[in-house]
Amino acid sequence: MSQSRHEEPVVESEKKTEIDQQDAETIHSVNTDRDPTDLTHIRSHVSTHDVPIEHYSSYIPVPDEVYDRLPPSRKVVIVTLLSFCSFLAPISSTTILAAVPEVAATYSSTGTIINLSNALYMLFMGVSPCVYGPLSQVYGRRITCLITAILFMGCSLGTALSPNLVSYFIFRILTAFEGTAFLTIGASCIGDIYRPSERATAMGWFLSGTLIGPAFGPFIGGIIVTFKSWRVIFYLQTALAGVATIGAYFLLPETAHHMKIDDLVGLPLRAKARVLWGMLNPWRVIRLYKYPNLIMVALASSSLVWNMYSLLTPIRYILNPRFNLTTPIQSGLFYLAPGCGYILGTFGGGKYADYITIKWTKKRGVRVSEDRLRSALPFMGIAMPICMLLYGWSVEKRFGGIALPVIMMFVQGVAQLFCFPSLNTYCLDVMQQNGAEVIAGNYMIRYLFAALGSATVLPAVEKIGVGWFSTISALFLVVSSLATWAAVLWGRGWREKIDQKRRANRGKMAEMEHELKVVMDNGKEKEMV
Repeated sequence: MSQSRHEEPVVESEKKTEIDQQDAETIHSVNTDRDPTDLTHIRSHVSTHDVPIEHYSSYIPVPDEVYDRLPPSRKVVIVTLLSFCSFLAPISSTTILAAVPEVAATYSSTGTIINLSNALYMLFMGVSPCVYGPLSQVYGRRITCLITAILFMGCSLGTALSPNLVSYFIFRILTAFEGTAFLTIGASCIGDIYRPSERATAMGWFLSGTLIGPAFGPFIGGIIVTFKSWRVIFYLQTALAGVATIGAYFLLPETAHHMKIDDLVGLPLRAKARVLWGMLNPWRVIRLYKYPNLIMVALASSSLVWNMYSLLTPIRYILNPRFNLTTPIQSGLFYLAPGCGYILGTFGGGKYADYITIKWTKKRGVRVSEDRLRSALPFMGIAMPICMLLYGWSVEKRFGGIALPVIMMFVQGVAQLFCFPSLNTYCLDVMQQNGAEVIAGNYMIRYLFAALGSATVLPAVEKIGVGWFSTISALFLVVSSLATWAAVLWGRGWREKIDQKRRANRGKMAEMEHELKVVMDNGKEKEMV
């Protein structure tokens, strides 16, 4: 297949060096009955914060050949496994929604307090990527995924066995922290094995797990809590986590082009510890937000997640009284509407994002990462705000019956699957050498907003009504669409401007280091004399 066109050309000598290094080193996948698949190391470009090498562009092309390391059938297996793993943490965030009154009764608490545990769950889903994004860059995707899968399984079991409210909160928080690693690692793996022109299609299938989980979770929880104890929800979650652990062990190879831990070979222990802390420091993720284009895209992702969780969280408290529903399983049926929308959107959302990317690449003659974002704009800026307004005010003013809110939830589900693949894939495209950290930062911001939405939706709806709260959510979507449009227009220029500042600062630092070295050398010469 021909070389992909990028924003910046690859220098031929550098490319040859990289290919020579590819021939010299390989990483093997896990043992199977047949010969293991060779996954070749590609030297990454590491910042001076890690080792004394600095590259001054945030966009560094990756040789096209690395995406042919695995056959298409193996890639499909990996994406299927990752989609299943990504299903677990989000479904855990909503499965309990249908059982909130039952959990509250068990611990002699209130629905508001139990919903606070869900908000804390989202909060720690936001904190987790800051840890596991850099960790997967240093030690690789496979080992990080295996460790977190085992810990997620243990914490799920702990939640099921929680004897009191405090232990319930603690294990829920730990479950969120471990489970979100699947989302960061999964997206990074897709960036490792798919070309930019193919990436969004694979991302759409991967994201189907992250979105279908929250939508179908309450329905599953409603069935369970209608006939069994709410603790069975977490026993089931433990079993699913066990399946994910076994699947990751046997089916997930190491996909990272290069593991940064290899750069530390031969360093003294003290220097190794200092550099390793620089590599793993969660501040690496936050520091990327010096780039305004990443802020705009994080805002867009946050508006989608805010919209999703503020829509799903209060269903039992809003729609049950509105339509005189009496059982958890009845309210759980409402969650199927967005879930079916997510399933339908899976088939077209990612492909449409790739189509827009290819179209604009042909039009320009060069691939610009921001062009991919165009595919999300009509859905995020027009379709979803309209759906949110109709949903909120139809419930508030009691018109349209059951059909109108159900249709609006379904259309929103489809629209979200036309937005998320574009936004997530942009995070992998725009800084390919730091893809795991960029996607981690995006997940951090979006789940902080999800936590805020989960915590405020019930009190806000009780205070101002579901109609006005839906209006606020719709306005948030419109504002985030404008921010995304700004990134499309000026994002490339923003990146180049920040890179220029980095070059200038690095040049000044190099001059200061040189002058200091000259002074020290002169001092040593005088001492010798």
